[in-house]
Amino acid sequence: EVFNAKTLARKIIEARKEKNIVDVNEFKNAISACADKLHETQYYAKVFQALRIEVNEELDSLKEMLEQAAKALCSGGRMVVISYHSLEDRLVKNLISKGKFEGEVEKDLFGNAENVPLTAINKKPLEASEVEINKNPRARSAKMRIAEKK
Repeated sequence: EVFNAKTLARKIIEARKEKNIVDVNEFKNAISACADKLHETQYYAKVFQALRIEVNEELDSLKEMLEQAAKALCSGGRMVVISYHSLEDRLVKNLISKGKFEGEVEKDLFGNAENVPLTAINKKPLEASEVEINKNPRARSAKMRIAEKK
């Protein structure tokens, strides 16, 4: 059975009706029915990551930083961003390729992109090699994108 965010939230609410959740183990117990027993550790890691991202407003902070960095660059200046999560990488990629975080790129009458202040230096993000991943397993999800201001 696949559990979505609503089901997960419902499990948390039900557990909190019985008693307050005061530590990690109580939280894990509250959502344990949602976890795939074969990949339980990864499931909990994703849940805690999602909570951290939301509570800390990390995506909003990233958007703000990217906008400020793009504005601060002089023509020909380069911005290098390393992201560790697909949600982060999507924001970086969209800003570089479309000049905004969501929606389609705006084009003029001739089909040329408008309002895109950055140009990607590499088409695909740079990723860690197997050698680096073996030395530093956290590097496996890292993606580095480089852009230059027009």
